[in-house]
Amino acid sequence: MTDINKILDIKPNKIKPSRGKVLIAEPFTNDYYFKRSVVLLADHNEEGSYGMVFNKPLYININELIKDFPKIDAPLFLGGPVKTDSLFYIHTIPEITNCVKIDEGLFWGGDLEDVKELIAAKKIDKNNMRFFIGYSGWSPKQLDDELRENNWIVTRVETNILLNEAPATIWNKIVLGLGDDYSHWVNFPVNPSMN
Repeated sequence: MTDINKILDIKPNKIKPSRGKVLIAEPFTNDYYFKRSVVLLADHNEEGSYGMVFNKPLYININELIKDFPKIDAPLFLGGPVKTDSLFYIHTIPEITNCVKIDEGLFWGGDLEDVKELIAAKKIDKNNMRFFIGYSGWSPKQLDDELRENNWIVTRVETNILLNEAPATIWNKIVLGLGDDYSHWVNFPVNPSMN
């Protein structure tokens, strides 16, 4: 049996998961939600972890889903497999009431009425807010177990890359930014059985 870690040449994670860090899926993950995914951790603690997949667009605008929502050119993204009947958002606007700081200049949620007012006033656009259906969640210690199994690489990513990089290229761009230990990942076929 082939050791997948030797094929991938995975090095141990030097960065520990925490709020604001990003998870990069190893290239052969076959899970629908997490295949070559980029997940921003909104929190990671003894109660578990949760975050959003940033590179799974649904190719539908938020106005097509929520009819009374102010007009905004903002596509929806599939944030993960948990609560896929709910809307979530990550943004750069600290003035939104009850938002939670994830990292410097990056926030989770907040009052939806504030969001609507700011959109109507043209103070929010797709470059400073991303909308998600569902989120990614891990029970206590589950993410730690997946990291030991080398399912993810933990890293830091600039906010502008998360919010502005094309979803189709963000995984490759971040992996290439990890350096020579990982850059060969982008050359692996998306579906090895088709090779």
